[in-house]
Amino acid sequence: MNKGKDKAGGFSKLNKQQKTAWVQEHGLSDDTDLNKFLSSYQHINTDVQKILDGFSENTLANFPMPFGVAPHFIINNEEYVVPMVIEESSVVAAASNAAKFWKTRGGIKAEVLSTIKLGHVHFFWNGPKEKILLFFEVKKEELESDCEDFTAKMKSRGGGILSMNLIDMTEEKSGYYKIEMKFETCDSMGANFINTVLEKIAAKWKFFIQNAPNFLGKEKEIDIVLCILSNYTPECIVRVEVGCPIQDLGKFSNSISAEIFAQKFYRAVLIAKLDPYRATTHNKGIFNGVDAVVLATGNDFRAVEACGHTYAVSDGQYRGLSSCTMDNGQFKFFMDLPLALGTIGGLTNLHPLAKLSLKILQNPNATKLMEIVASVGLMQNFAALKSLVTTGIQQGHMRMHLSNILNQLQATEKEFAAAMEHFAHKLVSFSNVREYLNHLRKIGLRN
Repeated sequence: MNKGKDKAGGFSKLNKQQKTAWVQEHGLSDDTDLNKFLSSYQHINTDVQKILDGFSENTLANFPMPFGVAPHFIINNEEYVVPMVIEESSVVAAASNAAKFWKTRGGIKAEVLSTIKLGHVHFFWNGPKEKILLFFEVKKEELESDCEDFTAKMKSRGGGILSMNLIDMTEEKSGYYKIEMKFETCDSMGANFINTVLEKIAAKWKFFIQNAPNFLGKEKEIDIVLCILSNYTPECIVRVEVGCPIQDLGKFSNSISAEIFAQKFYRAVLIAKLDPYRATTHNKGIFNGVDAVVLATGNDFRAVEACGHTYAVSDGQYRGLSSCTMDNGQFKFFMDLPLALGTIGGLTNLHPLAKLSLKILQNPNATKLMEIVASVGLMQNFAALKSLVTTGIQQGHMRMHLSNILNQLQATEKEFAAAMEHFAHKLVSFSNVREYLNHLRKIGLRN
């Protein structure tokens, strides 16, 4: 094979073994046997591997991520064991511990406020704005009816097109308009459904413009630029909350009373509302929990993150997504979160572990899954803030990270056990662990 050249037909035409050989030749500077190395990351079931390969392009192998579960979740008086896919130490344990804390204090209350999703047809048209706005109102019903063959199945499940409006964007850019459509997609995330409807609407709208008898000259010209759903879904909202009398919060590390804890916690949440630097890390913690469940159930964590962060800046400043109140002796911690999720279609129906995750969650519908995912985000946030205002974040985080450090330093079984005991009540850091292992090896505790 010549350097810098693919075989005829291009790289994508090569089979997996040929792609691996190509990367071996063009991408590695050492003597790694790439084929041998990647063979360990192929699924032993060839049928499953074929499914996994179909999710993306130019696949060489699988990239494993830990699949764990967080018990103790009581959501609307129902108990859940929640599957989570994440590589960051302490996330699963922290979410579980927070859920356990609230399990004896009434559990988590969750409610889906709305499930509306959005899509837009973006276009340019030059002419009197009053003329096109009036024309759209005349043709709107016909535009929607033209999609009925495609939307009938979704309508039968209780979904479909909810509304359609033409929005004047000419103050932003001359000639720019968009058709905004609202959808209900039931238990499906609905991306393919929404995009297909938008493309049908756009084609019909262009036909109407070009054939309108009262449109003359350039008024018959329309440039349809984009037909695409929006991942910003501010009307697809789930609300989650926990709360109890302040005195029932109990006592905390460092002899912190319930009253002092509540005050410090409240101020920590307030700081995330006021300071975008803190808000960014605050919200990252929420998405540690959210993304882990979204991934485990085969949903799109990138869309969820993009939407959440846009929602966090909806008033013009980036703010923390969660809130806290202390009124009349009652502690309340809550969050409204936009979430567009599905439990049918896409990876949820194809990925073996995504299907298992939904079974573990008792086969929820989309709204129930929204409640579960948001609850995990709130618990992850509670756990992080609880650590921050009591012991500090590093004590718990680094202890969970200890096993990773020991593996990186190639600790033996005996060294591992000794180190876990030694650092049970000591500060964990990479240098401290390395120094302790060196000490063990000097005194001969190796095997």
